Amino acid sequence: MIRSGSTPIPDTPLGKHRMSREYRMPSSRLARLAKMGRLAGGLASGVVSEGARQLAKGNRPRLDQLLLTPANARRLGDRLSEMRGAAMKLGQLISMDSGNVLPPELSEALARLRDKAHYMPLGQVAQVLENAWGKDWDRDFARFIFTPLAAASIGQVHDAQLRDGPRVAIKVQYPGVRQSIDSDVDNMATLLRLTHALPPEFDLTPLLAEAKRQLHDEADYLLEAGHIARYAEHLGDDPRYELPLTLPERTTAEVLCMHFLDGQPIETLAALPRTQRTQLATDLLELALREVFVWGVVQTDPNFANYRFNPANGRLQLLDFGATRVYTPPFRDALRTLLLSAIDGSEDDLARAAAQVGYFTEDDPLRYRQAFVKVLGIAAEPARRDVPFVFAGSDLPRRMRDALIQLRFHDRFSRIPPADILYLHRKISGMYLLMARLEVALPLRKIARETVSA
Repeated sequence: MIRSGSTPIPDTPLGKHRMSREYRMPSSRLARLAKMGRLAGGLASGVVSEGARQLAKGNRPRLDQLLLTPANARRLGDRLSEMRGAAMKLGQLISMDSGNVLPPELSEALARLRDKAHYMPLGQVAQVLENAWGKDWDRDFARFIFTPLAAASIGQVHDAQLRDGPRVAIKVQYPGVRQSIDSDVDNMATLLRLTHALPPEFDLTPLLAEAKRQLHDEADYLLEAGHIARYAEHLGDDPRYELPLTLPERTTAEVLCMHFLDGQPIETLAALPRTQRTQLATDLLELALREVFVWGVVQTDPNFANYRFNPANGRLQLLDFGATRVYTPPFRDALRTLLLSAIDGSEDDLARAAAQVGYFTEDDPLRYRQAFVKVLGIAAEPARRDVPFVFAGSDLPRRMRDALIQLRFHDRFSRIPPADILYLHRKISGMYLLMARLEVALPLRKIARETVSA
């Protein structure tokens, strides 16, 4: 018998429970608003406590210094991890592009959102599945493990075995997430403004609209199933990759049922012989380039957990297509021109291509345009060489960070790129970190030219 709440599940054929961190997700708008209100109250309490401590020391701190103390930053991160959904996603979006302009306490709190382990208790999971499949849904399963394999901002993934079918991975959406997206984003933005967490010149408006649009897409699991199908068409019979193909008859807007891929974490590639590791890393990089420049179907979440390795057949396994973006042919052409200009062109070529993509316009100051072209030139350095680029230990990330800090803090330019570019940055930086983790050296100029011309 399935019981609700956090009561342990007996070790039966239907399910088994491992003690971990359960948290009942607030499902109604009122409950989520109350959670945000308690967060605001907690931050205010932190202000009073910190203010008293500072005054006792003879200091006269500013309000913004009191609002974003390390303790308040931890409160913010903890409450967002409990709410999941839109508030958590907005925090991730801000940290994705803005780590260099945020206070370090807030950057650390937002970065930790990716690793929080709160998940729904059995009762909530069972209710979502009953709404999707009917009251007796469990009769179709020989096994269903209620403790999730993974928990993210929109839903969590469970391991299960159909009674007369394959082993499956089932993504279950947190109740109330879809209905609260717009209000959660607006409430979170208000909180960030009140705490003065962002520099005054940092325009949050474009991120708000993008967070809402992206979240509405990610909360539609039928749309994600379509992304997987489209991606499978592009891959064709390429033997290097595996996808978690969906079971359409068991997929709804809130429940996504896929074939289970039982691979190893992608980081395990680091233990393989260098030749094999280099080939697999090349396959990953070529795939990312094909997504952006050839197909225009881009899985934009480069979290390491979204890539796995199957040692039985040597294939790379690709997971989680909720954050997939589709790039139009004209935009792909502009990106292709930008890449080729970065590899082989002059600074003038690069400036024209960057303007076409949308990094800046003719109305922007010349000094800003020239400075940003230099930033793009630094980013392109590894692909301008004919020798393999060694990712691990390179000073490129530090020099990129210093150039952006110069641009944003000293030159006072903190424009947020258009959303499509923002997610492209996310893809590229994720690939860079993965290549550095795998300790490979790759001929980037050769790989980029061959992939883009294909």
